[in-house]
Amino acid sequence: MKRIDFLATDGVILNGLLYESNNKTKNKEIVIAIHGMSSNCFKKRDEIIAKNLNEEGIDYFCFNNRGSDLVRYLRKDIDGKKEKKLGGTSFEDVLESYEDIVGAILKIKELGYENIYLQGHSLGCTKIVYTFNELKDEESKDILQNIKGIILLSLIDIPKVLKVYLRENFEEYLKLAQDKESTNNLEDFMPKEAFIHPISVKTFLRYARDNKEIDFARYLDDVEFEKLNNIDVPIFMRWGNDKEMILEEADELVQKLRNNINNPKKDIDYIDGADHGYKGKEEILAKQIVEFIKNIKR
Repeated sequence: MKRIDFLATDGVILNGLLYESNNKTKNKEIVIAIHGMSSNCFKKRDEIIAKNLNEEGIDYFCFNNRGSDLVRYLRKDIDGKKEKKLGGTSFEDVLESYEDIVGAILKIKELGYENIYLQGHSLGCTKIVYTFNELKDEESKDILQNIKGIILLSLIDIPKVLKVYLRENFEEYLKLAQDKESTNNLEDFMPKEAFIHPISVKTFLRYARDNKEIDFARYLDDVEFEKLNNIDVPIFMRWGNDKEMILEEADELVQKLRNNINNPKKDIDYIDGADHGYKGKEEILAKQIVEFIKNIKR
């Protein structure tokens, strides 16, 4: 295991941990992991998944994206000119995850890896689906050709979950955020009741109002899941059924997506007894991910 430093494509300085196998595959395969809200790359889940992948000759790179932890300074290095701004989950713009993920892929390619699997957890899933669709829109074949599979762990419908969480107070908090926006107070914090953790006005508005680009996991609606069906590489999707952040039963959600995701190489299921973070079920999850990747190569 070693630390890897790299730049997002907009110059933000990022770093992560590379778990290296002692017996690499011929094409140097690797999983790049994107964590969720207020998280980081030091999770037990990452260690266990990395261990199982390493045993199969596959490396694992988990990095702290600009949304890691609650509040942090982001430092930029653009042509030697250094800048800093507020970041972390409380201040991030989820659309900027494109810069982080593409920067990570470019760094990994620079290190000689050919076959890349993108893995996201929770908000990390949202970031991956958004980024993959952006790459396809831009016809970035030089990057897409290296992405061999997508692994989504607990992709949630953030806009809908937020509305359900706030219920009748949603419109009140949205108005408050818009009032603060009108006076250019986007970095003010919302009231603590407005979200599950401290959140700025700017970030709240991204999830509550300006969510067109990330509003694709609309499980309760009769939609065609266009963004998910735009993923044309093998796709692996998992949830838990204990304290999971979904609004329907896990078995019903899985069946709906099996019926509506057209990908011929889909692996969609839930892990019985797993919570949103897969605590205590990491080994089961890791073995399923390994099997998914092995099936891609068969």
